[in-house]
Amino acid sequence: MRLLPSLVFAAIMATLCATPVRAADTGHDADVAAIRQVVQQFQSAIVAHDGKTLGGLFLAEHDSWLSVFDTPTWKVVKAEKPAARKVMRSSWQKFAEFIQTSKGPVEERFYDVRIDTNGAVGSVYFNFDFLSDGKVSNRGSESWQMVQTEDGWKISSMLYSIGD
Repeated sequence: MRLLPSLVFAAIMATLCATPVRAADTGHDADVAAIRQVVQQFQSAIVAHDGKTLGGLFLAEHDSWLSVFDTPTWKVVKAEKPAARKVMRSSWQKFAEFIQTSKGPVEERFYDVRIDTNGAVGSVYFNFDFLSDGKVSNRGSESWQMVQTEDGWKISSMLYSIGD
């Protein structure tokens, strides 16, 4: 007879625990869509040479931006420039200025975009081709760390590889 109350209690607890998971999934889908919109705004701002919009996609007080040569490219670079660094630091401000002042067309194409989030933090990972004047000047993989702010999703840091 004691088994029945325990089973009832277990069933109630299972029902209560399952409800928030479904609610979180709904929020997750909305957050993924919002992050995907940031990705699209990023690409559009590059093509439009719109450094101001590009800058608005980042946390204003953050500038964590790293690039790293992939192994084959690093071997070539190191042979040509022995003092070169494998990992280089920059900032979104420098990138936004580069985009804003570029004379020719620039574009970044993304492939295999993957987004993961819990609604507070998120990550975006993709492969890319960066084009200057219609020619691929770099390709590799890129990763963004994102945060949900009072003003929506913002990129807090960026890491990308430099390849051929």
